[in-house]
Amino acid sequence: MLALWTCLLLLLTGCSTLPLPRQTPTLALPMQLHVQRQQADQRQDWLLVIQQEDAGLRWSLMDPLGIPLARQLLKDNRWHADGLLPPNPEARELFAALLFALTPTNELKRNYPQAKAMSTVRVLPHRWMIQYEQPHRLRINTQGDVYYDISPLDDEASR
Repeated sequence: MLALWTCLLLLLTGCSTLPLPRQTPTLALPMQLHVQRQQADQRQDWLLVIQQEDAGLRWSLMDPLGIPLARQLLKDNRWHADGLLPPNPEARELFAALLFALTPTNELKRNYPQAKAMSTVRVLPHRWMIQYEQPHRLRINTQGDVYYDISPLDDEASR
């Protein structure tokens, strides 16, 4: 019985810990992204802003009307709540996956040693698969049935 509880505890702990890079990757910031969340036949559009702040990265997720959905600060290799918004585990997972996706290729193995990368696909085993569809456009596949299509907001405005 003790072994069962230990396994369950390890599973829960593993699920709550998000993979993070060993060092903050080099990113061209600030960045404004259009996030399109897809699950089954449901689709949601969001705006994500990533910006450098002191020694951390601020992640702000908003709906199309500008209403904040999640704010997090990645500092000292840990996520910190930013503001008074309630915890949003899905957003934190999205932020961590996007950080993995945006990590430059030459920094990937150093920051994510277990990562696998091919020309248009990047995988963090048992977590995420990133498909690079066009320059600056990508799809994040989580372990569930949720997909995120990501594109720069600047590209959206120019179409």
